[in-house]
Amino acid sequence: MADVTGVGREGAGEAPRSWGARLKYIGPGFVVAATGVGAGDMVSSLSAGTNFGTVLIWAIVIGALLKYVLTEGLGRWYMATGTTILEGWRSLGLWASLYFVIYLLIVTFVFGAAVVSASALAVTAMFPGVMPLWAWAVLHGIFGFVVIGIGRYRLFERIMEFFVALMFVTVVGLAIMLNPDLGELALGIVVPRIPEGSVLYALAVIGGVGGTFTLASYPYWVRERGWSRPSWIPMMRLDLSVGYLFTALFMVSMLVIGAEMLFARGEGISGEEGLVALSDPIRERFGTLASWFFLVGFWAAATSSILGAWNGAAYLFADSVRTILRVPDERAGEYLSETGLWFRLMLVWITFPPMLLLSFGQPVLLVVVYAALGAFFMPFMALTLLWLLNSSRVSREYRNGWLTNALLAAAILLFVVVGVQEVAGAL
Repeated sequence: MADVTGVGREGAGEAPRSWGARLKYIGPGFVVAATGVGAGDMVSSLSAGTNFGTVLIWAIVIGALLKYVLTEGLGRWYMATGTTILEGWRSLGLWASLYFVIYLLIVTFVFGAAVVSASALAVTAMFPGVMPLWAWAVLHGIFGFVVIGIGRYRLFERIMEFFVALMFVTVVGLAIMLNPDLGELALGIVVPRIPEGSVLYALAVIGGVGGTFTLASYPYWVRERGWSRPSWIPMMRLDLSVGYLFTALFMVSMLVIGAEMLFARGEGISGEEGLVALSDPIRERFGTLASWFFLVGFWAAATSSILGAWNGAAYLFADSVRTILRVPDERAGEYLSETGLWFRLMLVWITFPPMLLLSFGQPVLLVVVYAALGAFFMPFMALTLLWLLNSSRVSREYRNGWLTNALLAAAILLFVVVGVQEVAGAL
């Protein structure tokens, strides 16, 4: 397998040892957080709060924990072996690489249209009558294309950190203004409860926290920072802990907003349009400024997902091509580059062809295929990590412990159930 360590652009040098020094390096974890929290995640968390109050807060904690375990495994594999997870999958057989690249091409086609539409919904609500929704969607897609096409990781990371700050100030700030019962929230975490009819909502929250295919992009982002050796694993773990702590706080805030604004009134929401409609009761209670705050938070969550998905998908596609073609070690850097040919081709694919879907909606067959392939991805990733990180491919000191193995096994079971529900919903 090709050793791709040491080809990152930043060249971070020796890993920091003190907690204070490590805090200065935090960054890729925020990229994961901003990418993983999108409009769909906001809807699932808000729906849970709308229908069951804050009872399902435990599902957010479990979801964040499981996604941390998966992403930490991806980062640890990269730093311990010097290879990307795509090479790990290739070592299992060509079938694994082909499955992933087919899944990636389909998911980016559908996701590319969905995520820009979500951003457009928020902007249309803030500036009604300025441009039609499809025009705002196209503009956001081009925005992602330009920012990622510039090919500067640090610029991308800084913009993502800005979106994280914006999401925190607006949505988390609004949740604080609602003055929720902190004792009730703590009880919901410590003593999990499953009210009648809440199972599917809980599964949606657990499965939705922190994204899906974009998790596999994390090693490329730490690589850009120069975190390429085992000595960087403690730094990577802190980085991810901060990122998923933010993710959990944001999702809890959406749960609180749903519980406080709609649960008590017996009202509900329907999809991403329901997120926009939620701005009306917020305006009634707190005024126009608070309503804008919420819409800005919604827009920031959706738009940060555009940038993260555009960048992450491009890396994943380029690396998929590299591993399928068995590119020699000395040429690995050509593929794992933001200015490389295959990176740019995926950037074009995720930006422009999905715009066709904006005019006539998502074809039913494509949605079904997308749901079917996506249903297997999270179990596939958890299962392969369980296999690879317990194998001789990894030095003994960097293999899974019993707790990590138990959590990965739980993730496999959980995501199989969630995947079946996704396919059933698509059908």
